[in-house]
Parts: sequence; C-alpha cells; structure tokens
Amino acid sequence: MNVDELVRDSLREQAAEQPPLGADFAERVLTVRRRRRTRAIAGTAAATAAVVAVAVGVPLLTTDGGDEVRPASEMNKSDIIGHPDQSPPRNMIAAGDTALSAFYVREAVKQPGGDIVNTRVYGLLDQKTAQYRKTEWAFLDVAPGMRTAAVLEGELPARRIGLLDMITGKVDRWIPVDHGVASVEFSPDGTKLLATTYSKNPDRNFADHPQSVNGKEVPGPLPSRTGFSFVDVDSGEETWHKAPQWKDEWGFFYNSREDMEWSEDGRSVFSDIGEKPFRQYYDLKGDKIDVPAAEKYVNYAEAGLSPDGKLIGGEFAGEGEKISSAIVDSRTGKRVTTVPGQQLLAWADDERIIAWGCDPKRCSGKGEFRNQLILLTIGSDKVVQLSGFRKASADYPGRWVPVFTERWAD
Repeated sequence: MNVDELVRDSLREQAAEQPPLGADFAERVLTVRRRRRTRAIAGTAAATAAVVAVAVGVPLLTTDGGDEVRPASEMNKSDIIGHPDQSPPRNMIAAGDTALSAFYVREAVKQPGGDIVNTRVYGLLDQKTAQYRKTEWAFLDVAPGMRTAAVLEGELPARRIGLLDMITGKVDRWIPVDHGVASVEFSPDGTKLLATTYSKNPDRNFADHPQSVNGKEVPGPLPSRTGFSFVDVDSGEETWHKAPQWKDEWGFFYNSREDMEWSEDGRSVFSDIGEKPFRQYYDLKGDKIDVPAAEKYVNYAEAGLSPDGKLIGGEFAGEGEKISSAIVDSRTGKRVTTVPGQQLLAWADDERIIAWGCDPKRCSGKGEFRNQLILLTIGSDKVVQLSGFRKASADYPGRWVPVFTERWAD
C-alpha cells in the first residue's frame, strides 16, 4: 500500500458518536457530545477557494418568545473564519469543528520579597460579539460548544472553580474544592472537570530557591503538584487522587507546572514524565495504567489524535530550509505524509489540521519565529491563513498561545 492509499484509508473511517449528555447540563452549558463529524470538501477547486469569513458585527438573536441570546459561534457557521490581518486576534477564528476559544500571553510580575509570578493574561471569546475580551482570570478552560468557561482566581492555587457564562461574562456558579487547584480542563464530553492540585503556585518562581540562568542567580521554581481531582459539573462532587509530579533519581524535574490532561476518549488522564514511555496515565479511579493502545504513538505535538483516531499530528520533520511536520498512522506509528507547518496544534476535522507556520511563498528565508495560525489539508500543499503573524500588543505583552475548543453545540 502506497502513502496516498494509506492516507485515504486512514481518513475513510469515522468514529461513532458517544451517548448524549443529560438534559439539565445540556440546557445550562450548551455543551456537546464529543462528535467526530467529517465535513466534506467539495472538490479541489472549492477547497482551494475556501471562504475566509469575517466575524465582525455578528447580530444578536434570541429564541422565539424568549430572551436567551444565541452564541456568536452558532450564528456564524462558516467553515473557515480567519483574520490574517489580526495578531493577537480581535475577532473569532475557527476552522471546521474547531474554534479559537481563547488565547493567553505570559507576563512576569515581580513580587515583594523578590519572587516572580509568571501570570497569564487571557483573551476570552465574548459570545455576544464574537470578539476576544481581556480577562483577569488566572487560568481558564472552555467547554465543548463554547458556552461556558471554567475559571480560576489568582493567586493560585484556587479554592473554588467558577463556571462562567461566555455570553453574559458572569460566573453562574462557584464549585468549592478541598484541594488547591491551579489548572482545570473539561472532559471531552463536557460533563466533568479535571483539576490539577498543587500546594504552591506553579507559576511562581521563589527568591529563596534561586536558579542559575546565564551565570546569574534568579528566582527558581519549586515542584508542588499534589494530585488531581475529578469534579462533576452538575453536582460539584469532587474526587481527589494523590499524584506528585515526576522527578528523576537525583530529584530533577522538568517544570513546576505539570498539569494533568484528558486522554482523547475521556477514559483516562495523563501527565508528561521524563522517561519512557514519557507519559504516565491514570484511570478514572486514580490508578496508574499503561498507555492506552490508541495513544501508543502520540508524541509531544499538541494536535494528538485526529477525530476519527486514525492519524496523529506529529512533530517537526523539516530538513534544511524546508518546514514540515509529520502525519503519523496511529496504528503503526509510521509517518504517512507531511504537511507544511512548524507546529501542529489542533485538528479542524479528519482531513485538516491547524498549525503554527507560514505560507512558504510569504516566509521563505524569514526564520522559524515568523509564524501565524494556518489551516493545512492532509495530502495537499494548500495553506489558509487564519491569523496575522504572532506578536505582542499593548493589551497582551508577549507571544500569544492559542486555546482551541470543539465548536458546535447541539
């Protein structure tokens, strides 16, 4: 079987839908099942001429006889919504089943006594206007369907999790937690939160634990992860499990922030470790387990498994001046093709992937740090620009980091 046949075979099968959510949660949060739908690309000419829609000025609509505003992401269902002239983006960006629900930059804030807190400054999608609004939350994640965000107050670790309505901008409900939380992530079906717990702020560098940087002593990090909790969104029930972060035999650790993450199917969670298999997985009872078969070949690239589970967005594979990243067969771990992107971030659907990169015709010889959000199609050299080239702004003092979320609500 040649490469083209393998790619076509990998893209052919679609994953089955999971059961729908409970009515109460669906009504309150407007989340979605982890649907794996494929959007047909109607021929090469149509794909090449894909419309990049502008999301400015999306009107507000209400339900018949009611006063509920429909989210802007539901109002604009264009397949591709890009703003190649904006960086950081001001208006909603989306492609296929995936949208940029938020982004953040890091800002080092000096503290009394010499510590430094590397705070996050977020831009969160306002579902009334389809624009990104600067927020003061210390950490956030957005539920599938992009109606609700889970938010944490600073300074971390927080003692409660807020459920924020992305239309009103207000917290509908606070969920108290028994263990200090410094990150939250919605499960793929949106019914649970994975909260990583710490005894200290993982974003704080401590003056009394200095590290050497370029021969100079500066405040250093401390590992303080205690474990993780599963939090039921409807009931607020929290189940905590002990899981200190990985250290080698000499006590070396990689980062003070080592957040837990959901597996693609939501049946387990994991964190990175510094030895093979480079990820430690836990089941939903909190017990250590082996790497799930479906994720055996998933690597450090953020995109991970394609929606149908057949392909993996792989790591950088460029040679010389060529910029490309690998697309890997999830069953064998073998490369089946490459796409012209620097860093693969999120799948738009089974055939397209969002990446950091640049149209080679515009960026030849300009270096790896000149990048923007782009949309790539498996088996094609086509590049669609989604954002402007990454840079800082007055409101966001640093290179921005995207947060992607499943776009559609039932």
